[in-house]
Amino acid sequence: MGLPVQLLNALSTVKGFDNNAFEAVHASGEQVTSIRLNPFKNAQPFTDIRKKSIPWCKQGYYLSSRPSFTLDPIFHAGAYYVQEASSMFLWHALEQLVGSETKGKKVLDLCAAPGGKSTLLASYFYDGLVVANEVIKSRAAILVENITKWGQPNVIVTNNDPEHFKQLEGYFDVIVVDAPCSGSGLFRKDPTAIEEWSEENVLHCSQRQERILAAIVPSLKEGGMLLYSTCSYSVEEDEKIADWLVANMGMQPLQIPIESEWNIVQTSAKHCGAPGFRFYPNLVEGEGFFIAAFIKSAPHSIAKLKEVNLPKPTKPEMALMQQFFAMPDGYSAFKQNEAIRIISNEWMNTLQQLANVLYIKKAGIEIGTPKGKDMIPSHELAMSVVNKSSLPFIDVDQSQALQYLRRSELQLDAKQGWYLIKFANVFLGWVKVLPNRVNNYYPAEWRVLKA
Repeated sequence: MGLPVQLLNALSTVKGFDNNAFEAVHASGEQVTSIRLNPFKNAQPFTDIRKKSIPWCKQGYYLSSRPSFTLDPIFHAGAYYVQEASSMFLWHALEQLVGSETKGKKVLDLCAAPGGKSTLLASYFYDGLVVANEVIKSRAAILVENITKWGQPNVIVTNNDPEHFKQLEGYFDVIVVDAPCSGSGLFRKDPTAIEEWSEENVLHCSQRQERILAAIVPSLKEGGMLLYSTCSYSVEEDEKIADWLVANMGMQPLQIPIESEWNIVQTSAKHCGAPGFRFYPNLVEGEGFFIAAFIKSAPHSIAKLKEVNLPKPTKPEMALMQQFFAMPDGYSAFKQNEAIRIISNEWMNTLQQLANVLYIKKAGIEIGTPKGKDMIPSHELAMSVVNKSSLPFIDVDQSQALQYLRRSELQLDAKQGWYLIKFANVFLGWVKVLPNRVNNYYPAEWRVLKA
């Protein structure tokens, strides 16, 4: 299917657009594959097919071919994320605008599923707090899975409409809005997006983007930073939204320094001159992307928030947990349903504030569930980057690792008890060795079905 003529005509006057080159790269069938490493997990995937590093993200790499990620155990261990290279520019924007002063920062990723930008934020703000929100319930489940695999304890996953955040006035230091859009930047990667594109949908998306931003900007602190992005080429969803933010929401544009050899095209919003950054697939190794940055200049009041007292484990439950896994220093324990979770002391009050306003799907790291005299360890603990050196583990080869991920039976030579399954320096999950069998505790809903 050819590219929409209406889109090509609309882009003809946009800086950096070359119609012939743009159509040629879409007709080529070329696909770009890239991954971003988890800096807190000790694995080095695909060193044999890494083509080169992505210049705007130090953990990002291009691959020379697309492997089967589904059949790679360390993918399921959260050692890397398969992310589109253009989207990783968020890392460079943070380096330039936030720098190394990340401790204590509260960050919101508003439209977070499936989790690419949230995992990037969790790595960048490793000593801050990331709230990863997704409004659609089914997509929130995918977000929880990817955040769990990434393994960092500084993330809270919520499932809320942007309007719900209005109660958190002046709360966040950084807000990332990777807004729902008409998707023209994904035409090369997903040709079905061409069928769904229309001028009416562009207009609908731009109106929805304004509604989302109007709801969420009050939650940004004065002097806080907003990063707005889309995977659309349409000016209505990009530069015109930048104009709208400055004219209506008390935002001032920010410049992001870039290197000329990256071939990223810097544009200016028509009325306010806000710099925007366009990624064209005929110029960069990546898909279509737009990003712009703003600082909040409008004064505001700060919300006075009540805290919900989260249930605490009983003394016997804590003793049972400590026998199995000693809680790290600087963490607090709480319960969600029957499970014991931990989160940094620094963020316990924040969690209790958020719990009063938002629906929380996941917070911190789930350690396990007390059951009689036993502790059923959680998959989140296995995936987490908290120190697990005191816990027993069994090394497996690739064939055994895939058996485990399929929830197949395993033959393991070990004494009775709970063990982590370890492959290539990363953990995959739990088994319990019994006298005559091995129980596989890999989450059933995540099991690998591919042959």
